[in-house]
Amino acid sequence: MNFVNPIRDHDRIEAMKKFLKDKSERNYILFMVGINSGLRISDILPLRVRDVNKRQYFVITEQKTGKRKHVQMTPMLRRELKKYVDGKEEDEYLFASREGVNKPIGRSMAYKMLREAAEYVGLDGIGTHTLRKTFGYHFYQKYKDVVMLMEIFNHTEEKTTLRYIGVTQDALDQAMERFEGL
Repeated sequence: MNFVNPIRDHDRIEAMKKFLKDKSERNYILFMVGINSGLRISDILPLRVRDVNKRQYFVITEQKTGKRKHVQMTPMLRRELKKYVDGKEEDEYLFASREGVNKPIGRSMAYKMLREAAEYVGLDGIGTHTLRKTFGYHFYQKYKDVVMLMEIFNHTEEKTTLRYIGVTQDALDQAMERFEGL
């Protein structure tokens, strides 16, 4: 598995949103759910309309851990999802594949969609896990609450969470920038 990074730059996030929305509402909403919830792609792809319709939260059982999780949606994400699911059947997958009948897209399709948008905005080191890491990075930058983020991500150590979201790398990069050399 390759190491992927969070998207740190707000302008690039906005450019990716625009690119994805122009190409496909489904792909835009997938990106929005990922960067605004901190959920893993394996927990996002199987979401159905009934999981978000008229709700202010997601209730999922995490694929990786088997733990039941309640995740509050941001007001902006609720508005976007409300528009997106309008007119859809409760049983429809949010991220329906064009292949087969009522099947979600796969992880590889989600990856291809993200890679295309990332290339468009000049980013590399991007994968499906980038969505979760981007959420974590910006959540931490806003609140500086690593303990809450550890709880969201089910991590047991602060250093794991900080390394996971790229904050440790930021600190190392800044230290090397200040170090003028010998």
